[in-house]
Amino acid sequence: MSVSRSPPLPAPAFPRGWLGGVLGRGRAAVVAPTAGPAPGPVLGVASEAPLEEVIEALPDPVMVVGALEPDDYAGRRILFANLAARDMFRLNGEHVLLVSAVRNPQVLDVVDEALFKGWLGEAAYEAGGAQDRYWRAWARPLSTAPNGMKRALLLMRDETDSRRNERMRADFLANASHELRTPLASLAGFIDTLRGHAKDDVDARNRFLDIMARQAWRMARLIEDLMSLSRIELNEHIAPDGEVDLALTAADVIDALSPQAREAGVHLDLSLGERGLAVVTGDRDQIVQVVQNLVDNAIKYAGRSGRVSVSLEIGLTAEGAVSQRKTHAARLSLLTPDHAEGLYAVICVADTGPGLTRQVLPRLTERFYRVEGQKSGERLGTGLGLAIVKHIMNRHRGGLAVESAEGEGAAFLVYFPLAAGRGSVTKAS
Repeated sequence: MSVSRSPPLPAPAFPRGWLGGVLGRGRAAVVAPTAGPAPGPVLGVASEAPLEEVIEALPDPVMVVGALEPDDYAGRRILFANLAARDMFRLNGEHVLLVSAVRNPQVLDVVDEALFKGWLGEAAYEAGGAQDRYWRAWARPLSTAPNGMKRALLLMRDETDSRRNERMRADFLANASHELRTPLASLAGFIDTLRGHAKDDVDARNRFLDIMARQAWRMARLIEDLMSLSRIELNEHIAPDGEVDLALTAADVIDALSPQAREAGVHLDLSLGERGLAVVTGDRDQIVQVVQNLVDNAIKYAGRSGRVSVSLEIGLTAEGAVSQRKTHAARLSLLTPDHAEGLYAVICVADTGPGLTRQVLPRLTERFYRVEGQKSGERLGTGLGLAIVKHIMNRHRGGLAVESAEGEGAAFLVYFPLAAGRGSVTKAS
């Protein structure tokens, strides 16, 4: 995500203390804590900052609107706008027409009601554009000017992030409910069947019990992944401070998954190098979870007689970590460290499965997302594995990338920052 900034527009020229006069107070009162020493202003003592300076520094757009006649809709003018309002609406100069800055009818209505009826108003609206933005506006009546001009305060707040978070939570609950409902419905159906005509059918009973066991396992796995994801997100802002031997940890995971690979008819190729060289800053349990999720996915999609390779490279820069392995493959970075400095250890897990199309790569870390048309054997995943990997890598200040070509398998790369004083720059193979 990129952030663009433009220089602030010049403030309109107002006499010092003018806004304080409009609001009935010339200076802003600052309340200090009642307990302990007060390093600054104390209770009841006005600060030295005039009120217009305080409002000027607010992050939300604040405007004072004035009008003389209710029927003169073009006469609503912005008498004062703080820095946030000037930047948002590109205001330049004094007494700009309100309709030239704010065009939403609901906002204009609540401003009119505050101006001429003395009502407190509130409006929420969606602003169009390349990216939808959600805004909430509040209008409050102010005192009438000596020349008879009606005045109102208009405060606006960007609620885009909170609305998106609410939508994400709603989608998450809906998806989780759907994922749980399917195996529950299956269990309920088989239970009813076993209670009825299949009660004395030994072959049907055994077959149904096997299916019910798989559905129960699926629900248990889903609940476990949901709890795991919740715990990871809770501590995602706290970077781990332990040291982990990445080669040894990856080898332990491979040993644990070897029986699963043999049962699936998949051959594992390992290239982890010497133990003790790839020491990274991290949480061992979470790193185990990352490698396990990636290798488990690779085994599922490699197919019988397929191959899964797990390799480790040490001492790469962030740019070298995600360098192209196959020149004709589609590659996408799913997570990039905020401060991509220092050296990294890279684990690459590649399979010989059907591969992925370029179009699906950006969605791979979405919760509950599964690629349509791809078979993963009998073990249907929860759709949370790569989301968990991404959040763990974000906590470790590392990165995640994918590279794939249709018909030639997929490769997932995770890179962890090496512990201080470890490693030297090497070239990615």
